[in-house]
Amino acid sequence: MGIIDSIKRLLGKKNTEETTKVGGMEDFMTLIRVYYQSVMASNLGITNINFLPDLAVFKRTLKVPTSNNKLGLAEKSRCKKMLIDIYGINNKFFSEIDASIKKNCHNPNDIQSYLYMFQGFSNDLMMVIGNLMQWKFRMPSAMKKTLRAMTEKTINDIMTKNDFKDAGVTKTARNIRTYISKLNYSEAWMTEYAYNIVMLAKKEPKPKEPKDTK
Repeated sequence: MGIIDSIKRLLGKKNTEETTKVGGMEDFMTLIRVYYQSVMASNLGITNINFLPDLAVFKRTLKVPTSNNKLGLAEKSRCKKMLIDIYGINNKFFSEIDASIKKNCHNPNDIQSYLYMFQGFSNDLMMVIGNLMQWKFRMPSAMKKTLRAMTEKTINDIMTKNDFKDAGVTKTARNIRTYISKLNYSEAWMTEYAYNIVMLAKKEPKPKEPKDTK
């Protein structure tokens, strides 16, 4: 599945896979990428939309008109509204992204290194979350407050604890702190981001068992 499929689902268009749900994890990550690229476009005055491929598909698929002859402004607003409406993301979450990009991206040459750094942070964070919260993933999705509290505690452990049972987790947690020192995200931001992914991962359809051909 690509970004076009994600956007079509978010627009309510029928998808060929019956098990695919609108607002799933792939859709969430698609919108997150679009939001980042929208902020970068508006902050840095980028005019070549093909420089930001996810933003380009989002804009063309939803036919978002350019605001004040500046790429990124209208797209950022539309994407933010979708993230709030579908996932209930709070405004502070977006403010921290804006501040992080402003701090780290001073010209178009900084974009790829920033996105690479964020991807590394995201991968490491979810690897550690998956390791530390493994059994908790089996909790019913209805227990949202409990799951959020557990996610918040796990994030705090990642940022403050220096010795985990798994040496690999200890090393990755240190990597996450290095990323955070540059990205400048708060524990509250990390909790919001990780919690949404955890909840969406619980809702993902399980792979179908292969049929016995014998």
